[in-house]
Amino acid sequence: MNTDQIVRTFTDWFRERGHEPVNGGTLLPSPSDPVLFTTSGMHPLTPYLEGRPHPQGRRLISLQRCLRTTDLDEVGDRTHLTVFEMLGSWSLGDYGHSQSLRWGYELLRGGFGIPPGRMYVTVFGGDDEVGPDIESLDTWRELGLPVEPTRDENWWSHDPVGLCGPDSEIFVWTGDPGTPPQGTPTSDPRWVEVWNHVSMRYRRESDGSLQPLQRPGIDTGMGLERLVTVLQGHNSVYDSDLFEPWTRLLPPLWNLDETSTRLVCDHLRSGIVVIGDGVRPSNAGRGYVLRRLIRRVLTTLWRDDPSRTLSDLPDELLRHTLDHFRQPLGTGPVREVLLDEERRFDRLLERGRRVLGRPEFNGPLSDEDYHYLHDTHGLPRELVTTLRTP
Repeated sequence: MNTDQIVRTFTDWFRERGHEPVNGGTLLPSPSDPVLFTTSGMHPLTPYLEGRPHPQGRRLISLQRCLRTTDLDEVGDRTHLTVFEMLGSWSLGDYGHSQSLRWGYELLRGGFGIPPGRMYVTVFGGDDEVGPDIESLDTWRELGLPVEPTRDENWWSHDPVGLCGPDSEIFVWTGDPGTPPQGTPTSDPRWVEVWNHVSMRYRRESDGSLQPLQRPGIDTGMGLERLVTVLQGHNSVYDSDLFEPWTRLLPPLWNLDETSTRLVCDHLRSGIVVIGDGVRPSNAGRGYVLRRLIRRVLTTLWRDDPSRTLSDLPDELLRHTLDHFRQPLGTGPVREVLLDEERRFDRLLERGRRVLGRPEFNGPLSDEDYHYLHDTHGLPRELVTTLRTP
């Protein structure tokens, strides 16, 4: 299956079971939300999971684009991405956790063709506050899948205070097809989690206590990029059709090592999506996240060859990204933002080299020096470190 077929299979499956698609578009939360970007599929639905009626009913699905900066330093490996998409399904006080697990298993097996022998699940085994998730344990045993109980790994909470509950995760074996599955999800990394089903039963109060929800719900999340990678039999998300134009067009343009190529692909792709959602580079908030993404790309490109420029970026990559994320902005405005930021960063680097060439900055820098360079000359600490690295 290609990515579009995978999304369509998911959507059709749940629509046949009474779920209504909800808008999973913009990365930008509502103005009242203090978070800079949407970080999960359930993020926009939090008020409804807490009890507010949803205008489209009690069974919902979405494909939500998300952005996370917590793993920014991990980007460049096989799996981490800055902007990604989450497939999600929700029951707002309608069906229970057992039904959600059964549908999840049936979709993976029948809809996506994953053999049961290549699946393993984990469930919440209980702790000092809450007993084991017997409902999930019994459901999986009835379906015939191997089960591994865990503790903290299968307790879901978004924040120290707020919605929480036990979850059950479905893993798929990604080892050599000729090798029988081995170990368990917590003992062998070749078991890759593809789908998390959360039984949203409690609210954690500020005093640490757990209060049962009057209307328990179900929240499931499945990373699209990870699912595509598993179903297409790849070891890296960058080998999937989602990144095909990037991995085809960038290596001939810029000769980079594998890790750097992945970082450039991810950060440029993510930057295009952020620009498509209306954000522009700045020194604070969302604009600073965008600025950091673009400048990390430029730092990587210019490390070996200062003549590289984003003006060489093929238009096909801009259009492919905007089309995939369903953004109407044209490629011209996106390119203009990227090139304007490139010019600004180039001028900042020139100024930074002149300032750091002064005698007082020849030796080790103190925290006071870093504060001065940032507040007076607009040179962030990480940029100063980069400029001083041989």
